[in-house]
This record gives sequence, structure tokens and C-alpha cells, in this order.
Amino acid sequence: MYHRLCASLALATLSVATTYAHGGTWPDKPVRIVVPYTAGGTTDFVARQVAQKLTESTGKSFFVENKPGASGTIGTLQVARSAPDGYTLLANDTTYTMLPSLFKALPWDYNNDLVPVTTIAQTPVILIVPASSKFKTLQELIDFARQNPGKLNFGSGGAGSSTHLSAEVFKKDARISITHIPYKGAGDALMGLIGNNVDILITATPTAVPQIKGGKARALAVTGAARVPALPDVPTFAEAGLKDYKVINWFGLAAPKGTPPALVAKLQAEVQKSVNSPEVKERMASMGAQPGGIAPADFARRIKDDTALWSQVAKSADVKAE
Repeated sequence: MYHRLCASLALATLSVATTYAHGGTWPDKPVRIVVPYTAGGTTDFVARQVAQKLTESTGKSFFVENKPGASGTIGTLQVARSAPDGYTLLANDTTYTMLPSLFKALPWDYNNDLVPVTTIAQTPVILIVPASSKFKTLQELIDFARQNPGKLNFGSGGAGSSTHLSAEVFKKDARISITHIPYKGAGDALMGLIGNNVDILITATPTAVPQIKGGKARALAVTGAARVPALPDVPTFAEAGLKDYKVINWFGLAAPKGTPPALVAKLQAEVQKSVNSPEVKERMASMGAQPGGIAPADFARRIKDDTALWSQVAKSADVKAE
């Protein structure tokens, strides 16, 4: 019985691989993109942009499902345990490369349970304060924080998230002490800032741009070599006096391990076409984001490099998941 079951599973796997190797019919039913955070953050934003365009280009429904919690591990585990058939995908971000440094053991195997597909976008990060904040410049904020250690706080999308570690790098570069307030996602942290429960939030630009333009938040500085066209009045960190702060976030797609290489390649090609379409590029640019679409192998290398980089940051800041 066991041998017959193994043979049947092997035959089924071969059948799937063969189907996609010959072009296949994917997708022939709705495709779920799991976002492991609450709605309202940049991962959610870019996932919905690409889902809408993929729905238009393939004629099949691509929909986003938010599964927040535990710094993104709950939603990620759900995808890792899904069938490798292209119908359940993970929208991940730079946080994915931070998690191995924060948990003694992740609930999935970091190297063996997920396969990188491609990036959707990359964005600078931006430091914002509530619209009612007394700080009008980055230097004013830094000066106050140095004179009043621990009095200011910063929000994040969860302990060990990209918003958390980006702020830890800022603390180190600015030589200040500020208190961490974790939320279940960057969108929730943004609401905390708008509600004046958070003094500072460092997040990807798409999360912040609508609130800045709507007058609910004030931007003090943005990363990158040049100002963001969507926010021409916001100085870069270098212009604002903190030239070494250079964090850039990426957002991408991953699939369960075992997804046939031909299907991964097809996914990458569809996403690359979608994010580089004029309307999506324009929508992303309006939020300060640049389209992705890199090859799976290039994405895998970036994940490896960033994992090593953020491991050093987490160790230096003694950051642990809460």
C-alpha cells in the first residue's frame, strides 16, 4: 500500500511538472496571494496592484488574503504548507530575510519550504511623524531625542519586521534612544501614528504617501540618492544630515517548495509584465515605488545577501521577536 501511494504521488508530481513544462493551462482557477500582515501596509499595496493586473492579463481571479501575526510567520507558514501548484503564493518583503535572525526556530524551513519567484517592487523608506508633531525637520527630532533618551517612541509592523529593524538602524546612525511599539502590520502602526499614539514611523513610501498628501502625517526624510518624485519637498536623509542611512526595502512573491521550475518561470514572466505595464508603473511611482520583476535566481541571491546583512543588524541591536 505504501509503495503504491508513493508511486501515485510521484506520478502526480511528474504529471504537474510535465504539464507546466509544455506550457500548461495555469491558471485555470483563482489564485490566492497571502499577505502575512494586516491591510494598509506596502506589502498589501503592491500585492493588490499585481493581483489586479494579473487578473486582467490572465482572465482568472488573483485575490489577496491577509493573514497577519507573529512578524509574518503565520501567513508564511500557511503558504509553505500549501500545494506547490501555483494557486497559493506568498507576498513577502524584506522582513522575510530578517526572521532567521530573530527566531531560534521558525515554523517552516527557511531554505527548503519556499522558493523565490520575483520581486514586485522596491521602495525607499521614509521617516514620518504625526501632522501635529512639533518636529519640522529631522535634525530637530534627533536633537530632542539625544537630549531626552527614551522619551520618544516609534511604531513598527511587528517585532523583527522591516519597519522595526529599519528604525533600529536609524537609532544607531542617529545615536539616539527611542522606545519600540510593535503592531501587527505597518498599516496598523500607521494608524497608531495618525492617532498620536506613535511619535515616529519609518516605513516604505507607499504606506505613507497617501497620509502625507492627505495632511495626516509629516515626512522628515526619505532614503535614496535622490528625492522621491511623488514627494519633491521631502529631503533625502543625506540632505537632512544623516548621510549614512540608506535602507531600501523590496517586496516580492514566493511559492511553496516543489513548485515546478517551468511554473515559477511563468509566474515571474507574468509578474514582470504586469509590474512594468504603464498603468502599474505610474501607480507605483505615485507612491514612491519602483517596479521589480527580476529573475528567480537573482531574487534568491538578494534574499541570501540581505539575510546576512540583517543578521548583523539584529545581533548588533540585540533584537528578538516579541
